[in-house]
Amino acid sequence: MRTFNQGGVHPPEYKLTADLAIERMPTPARLVILLSQHLGKPAKPIVGKGDKVKKGQLIGAADGFISSNIHAATSGTVHSLEERWPAPTGQYAPAIVIESDGTETWADGLNIDEEKPLELSREEKLKRISDAGIVGMGGAGFPTHVKLNPPKDKTIDTFILNGAECEPFLTPDYRLMLERPAEILKGLEIAASLFSKDTKIYIGIEENKPEAVKAMEKAAQGGPFTVVSLKTKYPQGCEKQLINTITGRTMKEGQLPFDVGALVHNVATMFALYEAVAKKRPLVERVLTLSGMEVKNRKNLIVTVGSLVKDVIEHTGGTTTEINQVIIGGPMMGKAQYTCDVPVTKTTSGILLINNTEIDSLRERPCVRCGKCISACPQGRQPWLLADLGQQRRLGDMPGCGLMDCMECGSCTYVCPARRNIVQWIKYGKAVNAARKR
Repeated sequence: MRTFNQGGVHPPEYKLTADLAIERMPTPARLVILLSQHLGKPAKPIVGKGDKVKKGQLIGAADGFISSNIHAATSGTVHSLEERWPAPTGQYAPAIVIESDGTETWADGLNIDEEKPLELSREEKLKRISDAGIVGMGGAGFPTHVKLNPPKDKTIDTFILNGAECEPFLTPDYRLMLERPAEILKGLEIAASLFSKDTKIYIGIEENKPEAVKAMEKAAQGGPFTVVSLKTKYPQGCEKQLINTITGRTMKEGQLPFDVGALVHNVATMFALYEAVAKKRPLVERVLTLSGMEVKNRKNLIVTVGSLVKDVIEHTGGTTTEINQVIIGGPMMGKAQYTCDVPVTKTTSGILLINNTEIDSLRERPCVRCGKCISACPQGRQPWLLADLGQQRRLGDMPGCGLMDCMECGSCTYVCPARRNIVQWIKYGKAVNAARKR
């Protein structure tokens, strides 16, 4: 089985929802739609309090090159514009609150049926992707129309669909590959058509998902796709590791995928891209997993963007006992929340409810220099040292030490016998370094 060339761990998989078909959650009466659901500048609001809106209508315009459009996820009335609303990132973000009218009426010209989307011009494809506000749905949220339009001096010869889904608990991509493989591959083909006809297209899926491998192989028959079964190892789904696994190429610090001739896109992103180009449907809903040991009814759900986490939990019947952790995303790279009033965004792949009985005993102890974090680091760095630099605010030592090469996968923290919050201190160091640069 193919895998990346260094580091990695294999935490318990806990794919408790793998056999549960995707269900649709009704749109709540009130949505909180963040204007920052992507990397880059937040979108600029173009509606006001009291305005009537329709589903799919543009309510936040991309503000700059690295930005993305935001749309009304239902039809109704703009209740308010909030300057500060808690976001899944742990920060605050501007938001537009919409009260639904219950009709789900689409804006004119959207939700159509394009017979031959591949025959559209390159400019029209990119325009529809940009207009629809498609971003990377695996967690990063990078605007897709920018990613698909690399500098002209960069040659893309490899296109990779990321079906690894290596985070424990999460299964939205797995269920999409089982239930909607044709649409995913159509989206992948549309995206790859923006480049040379000689571009190789790979589909990487971990070996612990044999049914997904079969479904994608069946759908890919006769097409320009190669399905590759990958060794089950975290973080196989990070783009640097996936590029290394598929092509053998290694990205150096500061490089982007197009610097090594490759582009990587997530399964959910390609499904949304297909709907954007073929149906002119903005990204106003997504599939996510609600899971954890304390959930009464675990589910894979299509959830409207802007639904609050508490709405999703209430829809499924709540929890079995008192919980002390709510995590957006997976347990390795996800973020613990301090409130359930955070809204679902374009990048929300999962909601985990956990009663962590050991949480009070997870106290940091001094590093014993065992080297386990070095062995686990897929980037070949020294995580203990990066954490020290961040924790001690040794700003002068940060540049050139590989700090920015860390992708925050959490493998170091997972294996640390001293229970050091290594990845958290690295994130802190990055934030301090960024603030100093500003």
